[in-house]
Amino acid sequence: MPEQTRHDAWQAGDAYDRYMGRWSRRLAPHFLDRLKPEPGLDWVEVGCGTGALTEAVLARRAPHSIVAVEPSDGFRALAESRLADSHVSFRKGSAEALPADSESCDIAVSALVLNFVPDRAKALAEMRRVVRPGGRVAFYVWDYPGGGVQFMRAFWTAATALDPQAADLKEDKRFPFCTAEGLTGLAETAGLEEVTCEAVTEPTPFRDFDDFWQPFTLGAGPAPGYCASLEPKARERLKEKLRESLPTAPDGTIPMEVRAWAVTGVSH
Repeated sequence: MPEQTRHDAWQAGDAYDRYMGRWSRRLAPHFLDRLKPEPGLDWVEVGCGTGALTEAVLARRAPHSIVAVEPSDGFRALAESRLADSHVSFRKGSAEALPADSESCDIAVSALVLNFVPDRAKALAEMRRVVRPGGRVAFYVWDYPGGGVQFMRAFWTAATALDPQAADLKEDKRFPFCTAEGLTGLAETAGLEEVTCEAVTEPTPFRDFDDFWQPFTLGAGPAPGYCASLEPKARERLKEKLRESLPTAPDGTIPMEVRAWAVTGVSH
């Protein structure tokens, strides 16, 4: 396992939802508002996770069908349990080898996944393969280099102050291409045309410090994986470092926000 990925953990669906899923659910409708897909389309979703984008498509865009692909058994099981709908077919598979027929959908989408895929060019080629001519390929990822996930940036700032070696695990270092220019270039290199890239933002208000801290202790994702790996005393030092440094309002809430880049292109 590469050193940078040693704390990546993608099986515990409930833990992931408490860490990131609750915010990705709030972001998905904004992505769809920008995409403006027609009703009655056939969709393929790459890396459906716990079903944030799947749920939004079902609720807002009246799809004819969705093939939702996810390699994690834990994530897929949680999504299936929440979204029992005849329009959705959940399938196990990877982004680089989608279990879907060529030219079988009108639109292929991916939410907060592409940066974790080892072969992003292959993943985009697969998304193009399953889309019919003239169909769209669209995805969004966090603006890691720009500090777009403020709660994650706050965590790593505190962590690296106590453990300088943690800097190698930070998402902005691991995913430097997650900029408007980098992602647009990635889409164009993959052969997509009429490529657009827009910022999508959403507030992430935490009720109190425990609401902020507790998801980091559950081990689902790089930062929580790192946190869970610490010895108890080191974890407590990190907890207190964060408590001291977070922008806490007088009522105890912690106001933050997230920003992602949403990319869309046409496959001919």
